[in-house]
Amino acid sequence: MKILRTHLLLLMVTLAALPLAAQEATVFSLKEAVDYAMANANSIRNAQVDILDAQQTVKERLSTGLPQINANLDFQHFLKVPVLPLPEAFGMGDPNAPESIAFQLQNSFVAGVSARSMLFDGSFFVGLRAARASGEYYNIELANTQREVRSQVTQAYFPVLLLKTNLEVLNKNISNLEKLLNETQAQYDAGFVEQLDVDRLVLSLNNLRNQRDNVAQQGENALRVLKFTLNYPLDQALAVQDDLDAVELEVEALALSGEVPYGNRPELQLLDKTLELQDLNIELQKAAYLPTLYGTLSGQYQYQGDNLSDGFWAPTIVLGVNASIPIYDFGGRSARVEKARLAKQKIANQRADLNRSIQLEVLNARSTFTVAAQRLTSSKRNLGLAQRIYDATQIKYREGVGSSLEVVQAEQALYDAQANYLSGLYDALLAKENLYLALGR
Repeated sequence: MKILRTHLLLLMVTLAALPLAAQEATVFSLKEAVDYAMANANSIRNAQVDILDAQQTVKERLSTGLPQINANLDFQHFLKVPVLPLPEAFGMGDPNAPESIAFQLQNSFVAGVSARSMLFDGSFFVGLRAARASGEYYNIELANTQREVRSQVTQAYFPVLLLKTNLEVLNKNISNLEKLLNETQAQYDAGFVEQLDVDRLVLSLNNLRNQRDNVAQQGENALRVLKFTLNYPLDQALAVQDDLDAVELEVEALALSGEVPYGNRPELQLLDKTLELQDLNIELQKAAYLPTLYGTLSGQYQYQGDNLSDGFWAPTIVLGVNASIPIYDFGGRSARVEKARLAKQKIANQRADLNRSIQLEVLNARSTFTVAAQRLTSSKRNLGLAQRIYDATQIKYREGVGSSLEVVQAEQALYDAQANYLSGLYDALLAKENLYLALGR
């Protein structure tokens, strides 16, 4: 019994610990978040399914050029055998002569095997190449989907990181202001400052707390968006790990001034592959002018008899060749070839537009990043200045040579500088991500 009670106690402790373990948040760095999305995003899963489907299409197309073998079984039992009437002259005047005759016995059984194989069909080889090219197309589509998912995760991760950092800054500001308020309250109690000084600090503190609550709510909303983007369960806890200030912002000079790398963009690669498929479509339509040649081989055994014990077996073996030679279809084939050429021309026009669009996107992304980096540098410098002014104002206030109004004004300037810095940092990170996206990275 003592051992049983011990086991029960251990079980209760284990079960009691399970909810606590379930509440622990999973912590993702940006790289871990991207890796999770790569493994769980349904858009990537669908792209992988498309690749598998293309592989089956190749197998399906290949099978049409290989021998097709079929077997057949046919059994018939005539409850009443069909007969044909005989002319009167057939009886030669014999009154007992039969008036009808049957050309079918009561039981008929046929078993056979047939094989049909393509000897020549121009469309088969073109179609096989097109099926393989489609597989390559879906591989590029998968790479493009992964690139889009990576960008979506990054752009959903940064707001969570920004709001997390903003919340930390607000908590620090609240802590500093609470300390200053306590000191001012003590000075008021001693008769050194007015009630107005205390009220100003209380008002600022209340505003900061309200702002903190608002940022915390925005953080929860942004975190849910990140979970949705990752295909992560919305009801499970998740946290971000990276420090916003520690995220790399440097961009190499080549990314800002080099040639536009059109070939790195998967969208352009997809259009190039589509042009290749259209060329194959033109070849496929032209193949309709060529003859087709198929060979057949079949063999069967046929049994006929009035019962299943005696009768006769008749074997049959047939070897044949079938040729189909197109002669004239009143312009149908030529119209299909021309339609394929026109479709290719539309895709070529789309490719030209995409080239111009990529060039515009890269130029704008470079300009946006340059301005965002400059703004970040300026806002960081202003943050340092605002912090020094705020510190100096507090020292003057504590020494009795400054007013509480100066403290509040310096405090507001510091908060504005902090907000501008965080906003500039976020804009720079987003501009860098958009730049790399435009460059096809």
